[in-house]
Amino acid sequence: MGSLGELEYPVNDSLSNMGSNTNPLDPEEFRRQGHMVIDFIADYYKNIEKHPVLSQVEPGYLKKRLPTSAPYYPESIETILSDVQEHIVPGITHWQSPNYFAYFPSSGSIAGFLGEMLATGFNVVGFNWMSSPAATELESIVMDWLGQMLRLPKSFLFSGNGGGVLQGTTCEAILCTLVAARDRTLKNIGNDKIGKLVVYCSDQTHCAFKKAAQIAGIHPNNFRVIPTTLSSSFSMSPEALRKTIMADVDAGFVPIYLLATVGTTSTTAVDPLGPLCDVAKDYGMWVHVDAAYAGSICICPEFRHFIDGIEGASSFSFNAHKWFFTTLDCCCLWVKDPAALTKSLSTDPEYLKNKASESKQVVDYKDWQLALSRRFRSLKLWLVLRSYGVERLRGFLRSHVKMAKQFQAFVLADHRFEVVVPRNFATVCFRISPSALLATRNANKGPHHAVLSEIINISNDNNIGTTTRISTPPPPPPLKMVSVNDLNQKLMDSINGSGRAYLTHSVVDGIFLLRFAVGASLTEESHVVQAWNVVKEHADTMLSRYTSQSHF
Repeated sequence: MGSLGELEYPVNDSLSNMGSNTNPLDPEEFRRQGHMVIDFIADYYKNIEKHPVLSQVEPGYLKKRLPTSAPYYPESIETILSDVQEHIVPGITHWQSPNYFAYFPSSGSIAGFLGEMLATGFNVVGFNWMSSPAATELESIVMDWLGQMLRLPKSFLFSGNGGGVLQGTTCEAILCTLVAARDRTLKNIGNDKIGKLVVYCSDQTHCAFKKAAQIAGIHPNNFRVIPTTLSSSFSMSPEALRKTIMADVDAGFVPIYLLATVGTTSTTAVDPLGPLCDVAKDYGMWVHVDAAYAGSICICPEFRHFIDGIEGASSFSFNAHKWFFTTLDCCCLWVKDPAALTKSLSTDPEYLKNKASESKQVVDYKDWQLALSRRFRSLKLWLVLRSYGVERLRGFLRSHVKMAKQFQAFVLADHRFEVVVPRNFATVCFRISPSALLATRNANKGPHHAVLSEIINISNDNNIGTTTRISTPPPPPPLKMVSVNDLNQKLMDSINGSGRAYLTHSVVDGIFLLRFAVGASLTEESHVVQAWNVVKEHADTMLSRYTSQSHF
């Protein structure tokens, strides 16, 4: 690679390695380089625990390491892989690390990886059936397979006049279904009434919905957010939804779309699908169920009840690239009425006309999504389903839940910590408890102790938004005020800064909580034990500083 700041590239660095063949897709050269890349990735997985989970680089680090322009002459794969190791790997947050417990998992697998390789190798652009029949037909088959595994109503399957499609992400799935719901309503009331359309969600709904509403032309003032509470585990209230809809209808607005969630991002809360769908049905609304994270686990019979009531919904989606061992990107979307999608999203230019499409006997997936071009995503999902089977996939998922239960048990056994909300799946929401800070304060009787400000800020049915404060004489000299939220923020930053584990957070009802999401494919029980030890060590240090009257 060229020197920093100057364009001093080696001349013909790789020509001798590549031989005289200059074809960029020479089979034998592909074989040679491909083996090297596979070995590189295998070694990366083997040694992944040697890297800090959260990248420790500073913003702009890479610009200081790479040349200011592309090389004029070819460079060898050996040189490039060396630079990947030296310059790229340090800037990666290692989502496949067994010590990765942040956000939600992006679980991989050998089958998912090799399926991606096959799809990339074929490099088809499967916008319609004719452009690659196998890509279209395999997708339809795989989506029915997966729908059967989830025990979705037949009305969501191709075998029951519904159907499934692989989108890139949930963001796309939400936007496509919202546009379909919008157009279905405007067809009846007139396009000039778009300013009257209203959509609904809870305050725990993913931010992707708000973006989708903006893109779809829903007026910002017509985006209704139903508040949730800790006492209801942040689940959307059907009663509050109905009350809000009734007020909108009385004011002349038109309700069109409800987004319900199974496994919210902050706390994995679950909305009551049956009662919510009943409310929406009374007003002719489209109901989309976003199970991006938790949908995977519903292939296990003991978790299927979380999507009870799905028969009343219009569409359902989950991300196979989150917790189903299928590499990014792969969002599975089912709809009861495919025609609603195609009426809004179809295009029919002359250069795409063909006898197969005109026969109406095939699926043209370009009309089920935003973009025209599309990848052969079904291939990797097919490999995952075939390589592991339903039984092993259930086993993988159950093992993650078991490990999450183990971590939860550690939290509950330590009086300094508390579980903030009930655990539904494989994510534990916890924090250092206010009582731990209070006990630490009481143990410190010196005149220069730190003042504990907001001990707790919780909501319940009878006492919403109450803040309890400890009244103490101001100590001389005044020290920095410390809140339970501040302390938990500092705890998380300290853990992540160590590189030994990576956790993320959320704030719900004024509570800053840490999220411990088990789901990385390489994670084993020993990693959960190690992660808890890291949490304890950093908590010990922080609480001891508080006891010794140190500033945070």
